Amino acid sequence: MSATASLAPSAAPAASDFEARCRRGRCRISGGVGLEPVLDLGPMPLADAFPSAEQLAAPDRCYPLELAFSPHCGLLQILETVPATELFCQDYPYYSSVSETLLRHARESAFELIERRGLGPRSLVVELASNDGYLLRNFVERGVPVLGIDPAAGPARAAGQVGVTTLVEFFTRDLATDLRGQGRAADVVMANNVLAHVEDTNGFVAGIRTLLREDGLAVIEVPYVRDMVDYCEYDTIYHEHLCYFSVTALDVLFRQQGLFLNEVRRLAIHGGSLRLFVEPRERVGESVRRMLAEEQRDGLDRLAYYADFGRRVRALRDKLRTLLADLKRGGATIAGYAAAAKGVVQLNYCGIDASMIDYVVDRNPRKQGRYIPGVRIPIYAPERLIQSPPDFLLILAWNFKDEIIAQQAEYARRGGRFIVPVPEPRVLG
Repeated sequence: MSATASLAPSAAPAASDFEARCRRGRCRISGGVGLEPVLDLGPMPLADAFPSAEQLAAPDRCYPLELAFSPHCGLLQILETVPATELFCQDYPYYSSVSETLLRHARESAFELIERRGLGPRSLVVELASNDGYLLRNFVERGVPVLGIDPAAGPARAAGQVGVTTLVEFFTRDLATDLRGQGRAADVVMANNVLAHVEDTNGFVAGIRTLLREDGLAVIEVPYVRDMVDYCEYDTIYHEHLCYFSVTALDVLFRQQGLFLNEVRRLAIHGGSLRLFVEPRERVGESVRRMLAEEQRDGLDRLAYYADFGRRVRALRDKLRTLLADLKRGGATIAGYAAAAKGVVQLNYCGIDASMIDYVVDRNPRKQGRYIPGVRIPIYAPERLIQSPPDFLLILAWNFKDEIIAQQAEYARRGGRFIVPVPEPRVLG
């Protein structure tokens, strides 16, 4: 595929081709063959593969991005599996500590667990996909021993600088067995926004079961498929996210590996997430029973619930393109805020390139000076908004819009206006 192949909305392959790939597809939880087609976003570059100026001559690595439903367990999932080493180990640019919202969220979660579990100097908290230590550093601050596990060397080095010991490895069942053999059983295992990333979903969960003490607790956060579908959050779909979980599918997954989903909370973070409390002992609480009943009532375990998603996504794409095109025809200048994975999907799927968006800004210095994959829009530091202020700022990381708007109060004071693309394109202010 050429470097510019994703600049315009891709024509979807013939439905029969997509359907044929679904029929051959195997469910990532149940292993059953035969999935149902839901949405085809076309060829898509990797959402965290930001090319440098020197790399612009080479084409982007693009892969199909197709969403399908498993009638076997109710799991929504993508068909393509990009090797994890390609996604997470090559100059991985995502650092959780860039977001103040995420830091507050992590701190509150950590302190609640310390109190709830009575954690102290003889405890062990292990986090899977611990990134730059944004979460575990709160336990370190309170004197609780921790171990981070993450395959990305850059974020792992940053974690070490804040006192978080980190193994630079992928978490697997074998690694869990090795750690348990060393006497490192975990009182708490944490896994935020990683369960959807792993190819061997069952093996990952089996590893958690191996690592946990018999009275231990796993606390896991995942985006909630209900919010993604209800609010048309199609930009949550990218190659790092292999699975899109309902409580129904999660209950099946954990039970297969001798674990039990005993409590669940809905969270606003990341556009709608679930916090799961999982244990080796079965004591299912009212929150789980209620959500399982709601999902069955509303059909989240059946294809019909997802059937209209593709049409609504295409309509949302058309509305955003129309809004931006109308502004450009009126002489407006437009920039984007946040070189986030969501933004990469939005810009490429909607065919929004440098002819519509002049530039993108991001607080992460590791992304500055690079380009949005596919559409090749340059990325600058946020100071660019003051040096060369656009009339409108498209908030690509809309899940952090309140934080971004607060950060950019000076831009707004000078007359700048914000565009939020999801769940419905609209201009604020």
